[in-house]
Amino acid sequence: MRAPLQFVLDFFTGGDPVLPEPRPATAPSSGSAASPSNLSPTSPTPATAQPLMDRMRATGPAEPQPNAEPAAWGFTHPVANRHAQLQGVRVSYLFERSRRKSIGFMVGADGLVVRAPNWVPMREIDAAVLEKGPWIVAKLQQLKERQTEQFQKAIEWRHGAEVPYLGRVIQLCVLERGVSRMMGKDLAPEQVLPVTVPPGASVTQVRDAAQVWLKKQAKALFEQRLNHFSPLLGVQWHKLSLSSASTRWGSARHDGHIRLNWRLIHLPMSQIDYVVVHELAHLREMNHSPRFWETVGEVMPDYAQRRKALRQTALDLAQD
Repeated sequence: MRAPLQFVLDFFTGGDPVLPEPRPATAPSSGSAASPSNLSPTSPTPATAQPLMDRMRATGPAEPQPNAEPAAWGFTHPVANRHAQLQGVRVSYLFERSRRKSIGFMVGADGLVVRAPNWVPMREIDAAVLEKGPWIVAKLQQLKERQTEQFQKAIEWRHGAEVPYLGRVIQLCVLERGVSRMMGKDLAPEQVLPVTVPPGASVTQVRDAAQVWLKKQAKALFEQRLNHFSPLLGVQWHKLSLSSASTRWGSARHDGHIRLNWRLIHLPMSQIDYVVVHELAHLREMNHSPRFWETVGEVMPDYAQRRKALRQTALDLAQD
């Protein structure tokens, strides 16, 4: 059975092609009916019937794409215009023509960039990319691991530790079972992350207890924001799952299944809302076409600034 179509929002590489800013639109009221151009995911349309990669719009030179469809996960340059499957991994990269004398490969913060002279035919470029595949994937993986380690930089999971929460900092307050004193009693409830652990609990036990609390808060908040934005977009989500992926903020399937990374709870509400709207918009447009960004802009005219802030958050953490 064919798996449902799914779109993901990458953690660090952006994952979305840079497109012209849509004109700000007035958000429809929750009671508004969707227009024919803004159909719900259950409505049969030619777009939803097309294969996923057929609906991806290239932002670069109109040159033939490699025949093989990329794998379901991998590395994506934010303005990718070509795709390849290397070592069983999807790599979407930026290809540019230049005055170089040979084909060049560069792996940077945004991902892979391939440059080639004007006279080199695409078949030779594709062959060079495949030949360089092991090196490309290794370099991209090393970069991703460094960024992930910084994003998940160790919090000292002990009483009094500061934990990022909704863009601010709260204090971890550890209470041992059977101990009558309440730690953090001088702090307001909204400034505290309370956990109860067995006497002599290890740092790992404290961390696990704190993450249970964070995930509980995340799920409740995400459900509230999904319920807030879904009627504005004229869509209906059916299931929410928390993700612990190290490379994705969230994903959406055409059947209404939304996955959101629980670590979003560390970020400001403006960035959380951007990810929520981004995934809900995919229930109308399972692509990153101009129509998709127009859909996002209907309820979030400043989405470009929020997206930039989200990417900058990851960049700041990666440079810590």
